[in-house]
Amino acid sequence: MATSPAQPPAALSAAELARIRADFPLLKRRLRGDRPMVYLDSAATSQKPDPVLDAEQDFYLVRNAAVHRGAHQLAQEATEAFEGARATVAELIGAQPGEIVWTSGATATINLVTYAISNATAGRGGQAARRFALQPGDEIVVTEAEHHANLVPWQELAARTGAVLRWIPVGEDGRVTVEDADRIITERTRVVAFTHVSNVTGAITDTAALVRAARSVGALVLIDACQSVPHLPVNVSELGADFVAFSAHKMLGPTGIGALWGRAELLAAMPPVTTGGSMVEVVTMTEATYAPPPQRFEAGTQPVAQAIGFGAAAQYLSHLGMDAVAGHERTITRLLLDAVAAVPGVRVIGPTDPRDRIAVVSFVVDGVHAHDVGQYLDDAGVLVRVGHHCAQPLHRRFGVAATTRASASVYTDEADVAAFADALSGVRKFFGVSQ
Repeated sequence: MATSPAQPPAALSAAELARIRADFPLLKRRLRGDRPMVYLDSAATSQKPDPVLDAEQDFYLVRNAAVHRGAHQLAQEATEAFEGARATVAELIGAQPGEIVWTSGATATINLVTYAISNATAGRGGQAARRFALQPGDEIVVTEAEHHANLVPWQELAARTGAVLRWIPVGEDGRVTVEDADRIITERTRVVAFTHVSNVTGAITDTAALVRAARSVGALVLIDACQSVPHLPVNVSELGADFVAFSAHKMLGPTGIGALWGRAELLAAMPPVTTGGSMVEVVTMTEATYAPPPQRFEAGTQPVAQAIGFGAAAQYLSHLGMDAVAGHERTITRLLLDAVAAVPGVRVIGPTDPRDRIAVVSFVVDGVHAHDVGQYLDDAGVLVRVGHHCAQPLHRRFGVAATTRASASVYTDEADVAAFADALSGVRKFFGVSQ
């Protein structure tokens, strides 16, 4: 389980960090008048190391074939690589391979779960699926910290089933107010879905408190781990959830693929969502029976190369050690927070203690629109994200339409942060705002 221990975990040495950076060819790019590129947009998508790029290319060069369909050698090799990647991703989070369902990303993952519940509510899936069915007046609980991918699908599910959507607020420090959980999670609550780490505030949610509250009323628990699996040690058994969603492209892997982890007994009871080839057992002209999970949820031709690249990314992180990754990123978190705090008229949205957050630092520059801040930093070769980061309610909570977000990954070094700090210090003067 991701934690915020009092003592920082072991970090990377300077030599280790230099070797890691050498694995990422794009980090060598120069931009804007031959300036060194400073990439601080890893919460949007991470850069990819050579092992991931090589794994995808290797598949197309020597193993390209459909999986789970052919009996020839290429098909067997492709299937072995595809399933091997599933096992590697599962191992990274302490799961079994059969509990990992490939999806096109975290958004698709959460939609898969909500539509499965919707199908169960409509009577699909037989008696086993009745445990997921909702009734009008049942409650779905999310938090104010959710990005849209873990909010809008639940809004839609509530609209389709007559359930009521409730949410746990976020405090002034940007953290989910878990002390409100026992008041908002009631006997009518059937599902509790929340982010492990906010993509805006970087705040780490007290998962244990929310899972405990959900369990007390028998509710299902889904955790959005898109911003935790790439940065912190995560063990799904210790999290205690029923479903966990995460995506490859934020953890050094390819775009176009993500994963749903689900408890085996729940995946076995859930009705399928996307139907067609490769997810069936027997098909007649009037009906079909479905394969066991995970294939039940993997209809059609799968993103094989992306899955293999996902496996390579998981293996890369495993070799580094997630304790070391977290330790390094905590150092970067402190440096980013210090860089923002050093500039008058700039304030952080979210907790200021690195033990409560990861290196996703959103901030507001008083008197300067976030888009202008981003453009100024871009001119200096510093790449950040601006906007509402697909989390409009959370920005509304803090009374701002947009923020500037600097976010790091395992390859971020102190020189990156120094360049960011130097550029940020000139923003208000450039736009004529008093210091």
